[in-house]
Amino acid sequence: MPFAEAAGGGGPAPAAAPGPGAGPWSRAPLLAVCAGYFMVILDVTVINVAVPVVGRELSASLTGIQWITDGYTMVFAGLLLTGGALGDRLGNRRIFCTGVAVFTVSSAACALARDAPALVAARLAEGLGAALIVPGSLALLQQAYPLPAARSRAVGLWGAMAGIAASAGPLLGGLLVSTVGWRWVFLVNLPVGVACLVLTLRHVAPSPRRADRALDWPAQCAVVAAVALLTAVLNEAGRRGWTDPAVLAGAGLALLAAAAFAVRERLARSPAIPPRMLRSRAVGGGSLIGLLFNFAFYGMVFTASLSFQHQRGYSALGTGLALFPAVATTMFASVLSGRLARRTGDRPLVVSGMLLGALGLAGWAAAGPDPAYPLLVAPMMAAGFGTSFALTGTTTTVMAAAPPGRSGTASALFNTARQIGSTAGVALGGTLLATGADHGTGLRLSMAAGALAYLTAAALALRCVPRKP
Repeated sequence: MPFAEAAGGGGPAPAAAPGPGAGPWSRAPLLAVCAGYFMVILDVTVINVAVPVVGRELSASLTGIQWITDGYTMVFAGLLLTGGALGDRLGNRRIFCTGVAVFTVSSAACALARDAPALVAARLAEGLGAALIVPGSLALLQQAYPLPAARSRAVGLWGAMAGIAASAGPLLGGLLVSTVGWRWVFLVNLPVGVACLVLTLRHVAPSPRRADRALDWPAQCAVVAAVALLTAVLNEAGRRGWTDPAVLAGAGLALLAAAAFAVRERLARSPAIPPRMLRSRAVGGGSLIGLLFNFAFYGMVFTASLSFQHQRGYSALGTGLALFPAVATTMFASVLSGRLARRTGDRPLVVSGMLLGALGLAGWAAAGPDPAYPLLVAPMMAAGFGTSFALTGTTTTVMAAAPPGRSGTASALFNTARQIGSTAGVALGGTLLATGADHGTGLRLSMAAGALAYLTAAALALRCVPRKP
């Protein structure tokens, strides 16, 4: 079934042709899309090692420092579904380019910020740009590479780009902060953003628009509120504790917003998320798998980072180097899974990746309270490889099952679930480290929770990821 629909039409139309200069397998659309995605993922990881220095130079309070990191995450997660809906209505290329422009300008504003409030405001704008970029990135890959084999290969390379950005973030952040200063953490986005815009406009065809599809703004506002509140609750629970009044109040408001969204969806003529999409095993189940493996992997990265810095005394750059085995394997795994999917289908890759990740984190949990670093390399590599190995198959499963003209919405749903999983993994890891009888016990409990999440994802994949046709 064709993926895109004609603008303003009621029936399906052929997917947009490749952009100018694109052949049967042109790398130009892939480079354009991956450049935008690279900025988003890099900005998630590169800021972590820079925040202490930023706080000192800008005389930021603890709350201000938290908002420098969490404000971006909250806006990014909260507006993903809105970004996907706008892409389906107005054209994914247009919204993608708008997001890249917003992100690039906001990065310049971050670099020029003279006080903490200005930096927080610019980071919030960056989150908006990211929310417009990510849903469009997958939708544009679906458009540019309509054949299943080419699409799997493209998604594999897209996932590898995430691995490159994630692995480069801590290393690049530590290097920049220690040499030219923290402002260059944001300035590096400027040439990438300009190159992304040029490549997209030259090599990615305009996307079909659905001008007849109304945006249900009450539902969009409700889901933004629910996701943003949930993200804020999960972030704050790791610091304040789950019984803190502010955390409990936020959780209650998140539930009310979710209930309001559900009621509105039942009454709306054009729901923000079509019910058949949520009922689909591939879309709904695939999104839940994404939530689980992001929960496990990013929870591992966060708790390992704290352990390396606070318990082992590693520097910011040393921590980046220590984590490098975990994130470096993601590059190789994404490319390999994209190639293997053509032969095996997606299900074996997702299941085996999740089992490998579970084995890695279970091995860490069983390694003892204070294992030597060399004993942790294999568990980190297994988690990184397994997560990235499963990402390609899960992504192609979700996108292939999206209803016609709903590629942006499906991508946004999948990435919203992944973002919530990442935030939950970080929050739980922080809580376990803070409340455990000792640091080692909290760390091992966090790894055991990640292993359980991987196993649950493997079981779901057996049910939700289709076999090879």
